[in-house]
Amino acid sequence: MSNTEAAPDQFACGASRFTGVLHPREVPLGGPRAMRVRRTLPQRERSLIGAWCFVDHYGPYDVRAATGMDVPPHPHTGLQTVSWLFTGEIEHRDSAGVHAMVRPGELNLMTAGAGICHSEVSIPSTPILHGVQLWIALPDGDRETGRDFVHFAPSVQSVDAARIRVFIGELGGVRAPVHTFTPLLGAQIDLPSGTDVELGVDRTFEHGVLLDRGEVAAGGTALGVADLWYQASGHDTISLINTGQAPARILLLGGQPFAEELVMWWNFVGRSHDDIVSYRRQWEEHDERFGSVAGYPGKRLPAPPLPNSTLLPRPNP
Repeated sequence: MSNTEAAPDQFACGASRFTGVLHPREVPLGGPRAMRVRRTLPQRERSLIGAWCFVDHYGPYDVRAATGMDVPPHPHTGLQTVSWLFTGEIEHRDSAGVHAMVRPGELNLMTAGAGICHSEVSIPSTPILHGVQLWIALPDGDRETGRDFVHFAPSVQSVDAARIRVFIGELGGVRAPVHTFTPLLGAQIDLPSGTDVELGVDRTFEHGVLLDRGEVAAGGTALGVADLWYQASGHDTISLINTGQAPARILLLGGQPFAEELVMWWNFVGRSHDDIVSYRRQWEEHDERFGSVAGYPGKRLPAPPLPNSTLLPRPNP
């Protein structure tokens, strides 16, 4: 998914002392009349959970009476994108020549590395669109890696009353056969009403709990839809309680703290102002760093203007 804001904020990503709950802000996906998403990462208070550096939650969104998802070809550098749907179907095309469908409960993991471009369009037969889009920052030694795309459909595992799909990393003795460049965890957890679960987790990881639906307390803290609760490393468990009368669903994200400082601007992850300037120029000049997408019927997405100030990497407050 693209960050389609006309004047995107700069986020200098690094370690943070923040603990607590991050609340989302609404962002239009592709223009003021387009579908809106709830963006929880990055924020000023915290920009990373492990190498997870971008979290968008959207829907349930009725696309029968409104504009669905139609994101033209746009670039990425220095990251992997995770597409994860709860409802609906999205068509993916990229400059590695991949043409794939994103379906509920199935992971699509795209590696941008040195550069890729892709488009995402909800298909006409999709009445409701509901899901998340996540970005993973690549470490410096791997950010020039080649383009790649992986599809994986995890099975459902039971831990007490919880039903769990592990799509990245390991949880409850189940490991996803998906390569990431830093140690990470990504899992969907469904909880019936009035139930709770305590999950054993890697104590070297920091974790985030993103609420998709229902009423859930994570670590004793009540969450609203698209809230992201943060737990620092040094803990062996995470407790989840469905406090409502309906089924609840969350995403659990985790990873070892990412020590490198990053500069994120628009759809680029780099290490310096010059990196970002160079990526933007190459995108506008149709450089082969990004390639091109075949089969999308419209024009590609132009880059927004750079800010007047220098983009500086720095730790979070």
